[in-house]
Amino acid sequence: QVQLVESGGGLVQAGGSLRLSCAASGRTLYAMGWFRQAPGKEREFVAGITWSGGSTLYADSVKGRFTISRDNAKNTVYLQMNSLKPEDTAVYYCAARRGQESSYIATKAALYGFWGPGSQVTVSS
Repeated sequence: QVQLVESGGGLVQAGGSLRLSCAASGRTLYAMGWFRQAPGKEREFVAGITWSGGSTLYADSVKGRFTISRDNAKNTVYLQMNSLKPEDTAVYYCAARRGQESSYIATKAALYGFWGPGSQVTVSS
């Protein structure tokens, strides 16, 4: 029902910035989230946003450095990543779920039914 494709990943030095984009097909009324997974580690929640963009939520590890936003006219969600650290190195995944809530944001990967293929982000020290 929806297809997701991430872009914008790459190699960056510590302290630098990257902007990830996730282009979504279909209707725009999906809650969106970003997750990341490093080799040998569990997939973890990074940031989420409601379908309207009225509410956002961030993992403590990225709060103050990352910003999630969406442009429903373009069916695109973004993750602006500033002050990147080597520990941010991971494959970043865009995810979507059917959610009409105005403020609730799911943080469990199992609650998201649609996923992009992922985009590698590597931060060198």
